Amino acid sequence: MRRKTIAAPIRLYSGLLALSTLGAAPLAGAQDVVDEIVVTADFRQRAALDVAASVTVLDAATIGDAGVQHFEELVPLIPNLHWSGGSSRPRYFQIRGIGERSQYEGAPNPSVGFLIDDIDFSGIGMVSTLFDVSRVEVLRGSQGTRYGANALAGLINVRSRDPGDEFTVFAEATGGDDDARAAGLAFGGPIGNGARAPAYRLAVHQFQSDGFRDNAYLGRSDTNNRDETLVRGKLRLYAGDTVQVDVTGMHADLDNGYDAFAIDNSLTTQSDKPGKDSQASDAGALRITWSGANAFELVSITTAASSDIEHSFDGDWGNDDLWAQVVDYDYDFTSRTLRERDTWSQEFRLVSTPDGALFGGRSDWVAGVFTQSLDESNDILDLFNDEVFRDLVSDYEATNTAVFGELDTALTDRTSLTTGLRVEHRDARYSDSTGAAFSPSETMVGGQVALVHRRDEDTSLFAGLSRGYKAGGFNIDLSIPPERREFGAEYLWSLEAGVRQRWFDGRLSANLTLFHSWRDNQQVDTSFQDDPGDPLSFTFFTDNAAEGRSYGLEADATWQLSPQWRVFGTLGLLETRFDEFIAGDRDLSGREQAHAPGYQASVGAEWNSPGGWFARVDALAVDSFYYSDGHDQQSDSYALVNARAGFQAESWSVQLWGRNVFDERYTVRGFFFGNEPPDFEDTLYVRLGDPSNFGATLRFFF
Repeated sequence: MRRKTIAAPIRLYSGLLALSTLGAAPLAGAQDVVDEIVVTADFRQRAALDVAASVTVLDAATIGDAGVQHFEELVPLIPNLHWSGGSSRPRYFQIRGIGERSQYEGAPNPSVGFLIDDIDFSGIGMVSTLFDVSRVEVLRGSQGTRYGANALAGLINVRSRDPGDEFTVFAEATGGDDDARAAGLAFGGPIGNGARAPAYRLAVHQFQSDGFRDNAYLGRSDTNNRDETLVRGKLRLYAGDTVQVDVTGMHADLDNGYDAFAIDNSLTTQSDKPGKDSQASDAGALRITWSGANAFELVSITTAASSDIEHSFDGDWGNDDLWAQVVDYDYDFTSRTLRERDTWSQEFRLVSTPDGALFGGRSDWVAGVFTQSLDESNDILDLFNDEVFRDLVSDYEATNTAVFGELDTALTDRTSLTTGLRVEHRDARYSDSTGAAFSPSETMVGGQVALVHRRDEDTSLFAGLSRGYKAGGFNIDLSIPPERREFGAEYLWSLEAGVRQRWFDGRLSANLTLFHSWRDNQQVDTSFQDDPGDPLSFTFFTDNAAEGRSYGLEADATWQLSPQWRVFGTLGLLETRFDEFIAGDRDLSGREQAHAPGYQASVGAEWNSPGGWFARVDALAVDSFYYSDGHDQQSDSYALVNARAGFQAESWSVQLWGRNVFDERYTVRGFFFGNEPPDFEDTLYVRLGDPSNFGATLRFFF
């Protein structure tokens, strides 16, 4: 069994951190003070130095410099965040090795929360395109107090640009190889005059590309295409001096093809019936803030979303002509899943003001209630030689209700104690066309205790213990013994400690977090092939393992060497393992968990000349990882290089960019099963990541 070593990456980051601390004199030529990083994905906005959690914040400049179209492109910059490539765009994420890799059937029950402008897209986050996005925040570790059952492993929080107090216009056009083309327009500003005049913002964007596959059988290059449209509107209103109303509406339509796997694990497919991986979502959010009381603010957040999703594919990845060369019988499989999901949520939150602080003004507080309703239907149709192999229609409903509270107490002028508690109850109902029916109901409790010490205005240390949770569920396959159909809630205990340091007015900064987590009653997804001659006869099974654990670190450093030069790097180290877990006839005790690379690292440099020329390069590295808990196949480690260069004037910019510029071959998903007649030997089939691609982007802003 492979055991990873993390000594080399630790030495690498230790050297970077040591280098960053050399010298105490101001950096020559670097005069500007760097703004303090602020985290918004909490009950109250606060400086990153005061957050008792491991967090990565990407601002609009970084998003524009490091990404082209989709959140997928930012993942390598975020330590210990990984994703599973079983869809055209990432839907399934893992933080510190915890998270789903696919969802073929059963209850939607994500481990990683995904919010876009307060709207919950957990488990269906592929609509996270990047146009007009102002910030991305990733909180690692359980968010049991703030976000509850959908954030066992952590939270991804995406915020688009808000309406401003000045009229602005932003336009963008992109062209590149793979027949990539995109155009977008965003504009907005105040309606009328005055400090509290209403304001709006509207963004529209469309992106298309062929999807980096050539279908040799059909003679097409667009069977894996990407066709992605976004329309988003925001409105900010005021009622008197005490009420602010923020309204968000969005329509996202990712009408993507899905022809990503090839029998020979190449970028040339042979499918005669390529599939689709599409998601059309209409969603809205209403946030009302009332500040009419002396002791507290009242915040109301209402959201609703409706999504139609299709995931279909050619199950044999071949065609009649191909299989006729090796077998003398028909061999053709297709699979199609239609999913409809509707969600609604309401949160009421009381947030104390300085006048309302408790214990002589030393304790700020938050108290609130939350409810969410989710209704999802799935229509699964598998065909064998154009005859129905499986036809399953299911409906799932769940209602979550929670009460929560948090107390921030100043123990001294420099040390604060945060205590939080959340109690959440879930009632669910499932039924399907096979007659299976489940009605689980459970109450879960999570929270945290954390200390933050500000040694000075540029240094903070924190330590905390948190408990997160994830609701139980059920297995709908009737071949599973009745006593194992349902599985219980999972809990995650996490102990963290970290340090954040800034030097030279923030031009040099470094953050380091150490963590150790224990998974109690751990939920583990496995699968097995029922019939070796039938590539669609899979049983997907979730069970509670005795226990699992993980430990590691997250680190980042940024150094503004001068007004022209900036260097930066990130590092995530991760060790995971199962404790005493038997999956069928396989003993996984002591084995590392799936999609949990031992290291993820990035290092980069950025140059901006006074004359407007600029350049950036990013080098990214990912360790090998197990593809699944159901087999022992592993990926290869890999390293990618992205680069861009261009010119920026006062109201426009142009840049040339390249992604994976050295055309590294790497994989983002793997399956191990029999799919090739006549022997159907178990074989590793992988989905490759995008090859090298180059393009240009032109932007206007005024």
